[in-house]
Amino acid sequence: MMNLNVLKKLSALALALAMTASLAACGGSDDASGDGGDGEAVKYLIGISQYGQHGSLDNCREGFLQGLEQAGLVEGTDFEVDYQNANFDDNQATQIGQMFSAEDVDLMVGIATNAAVACFNAAEDKDIPVIFTAITDPVGAHLDEGNITGTSDALPVAGQLELIRALQPEAETIGIVYTTSEANSVYSISVYEELAADYGFTIDAVGVTAQSEVTQAVDTLLSHGVDCLSNLTDNNVVGVLGAILEKTDEAGVPVYGSEVEQVKLGCVAGAGLDYVQLGIQTGLMAAKVLTGEAACEDLPYETIENYGLYVNSDAAANLGITIPEDIAAEAQECAE
Repeated sequence: MMNLNVLKKLSALALALAMTASLAACGGSDDASGDGGDGEAVKYLIGISQYGQHGSLDNCREGFLQGLEQAGLVEGTDFEVDYQNANFDDNQATQIGQMFSAEDVDLMVGIATNAAVACFNAAEDKDIPVIFTAITDPVGAHLDEGNITGTSDALPVAGQLELIRALQPEAETIGIVYTTSEANSVYSISVYEELAADYGFTIDAVGVTAQSEVTQAVDTLLSHGVDCLSNLTDNNVVGVLGAILEKTDEAGVPVYGSEVEQVKLGCVAGAGLDYVQLGIQTGLMAAKVLTGEAACEDLPYETIENYGLYVNSDAAANLGITIPEDIAAEAQECAE
């Protein structure tokens, strides 16, 4: 027979294990800002849903992580990231949001409108906070109320029109391809149409419903005799920018980008945002939410007021465009 001392030790061990299991069962994602009971901090789990892969959205994600670091949060120590890419597929974006909800992440991050909407829909039942970035019109996307906030990348349309006028004094018509289902793009088109006449332009806009239609839309604009094209931050369009530039370069028609990565790829110039800085601004906001310094409802969405000028002198020269000295002195050169 087992002696009494051994029985007492086994009983004590069983009781301790039961108490430990009970305490663990009471824990959850709400403990992420505290510690695990032994002095070791519990890491936040952040789900990042990026609608697709291209330079500006990648820069947003990288800047977001830099913003968290600037706020004093260290990846691997204070937080872990579950990064998912929807490949410009709305169904995938929805599935990613649902997966984050099932994981009980402490924060969802939606990069671009469709990803943010999917995260917000998936987070609602559990009231998981959502941070968005790279959204031009949060109000139009219905992301301006609830447990959500973030940063807008509203385009400096007036700056772009002024730049085009400086580089092409005789131009009359600007062509734009946009996705009809992207709230960002629909909003930007309305701003272009509102301001174009102030700079002596008319806008020829062609809408598409899928990325496969973009190059055909470019052919349509070229057949209309547009003087140039101006890009938005439209994901379907930016995703095939290389194919667009092949057509426009052959036709001798310049394309203006809306951020630095597009100009690096071969657009002649652009007035746009620095998406790394936009991401940093978003990360700083997210840190406040994670650490309990503020709730999303306390943080109205933010925009970057200042924009940069970018030029690609090689692309401009190939199209016979001279960059004015004052613009060349102010702008960031993007030619290789």
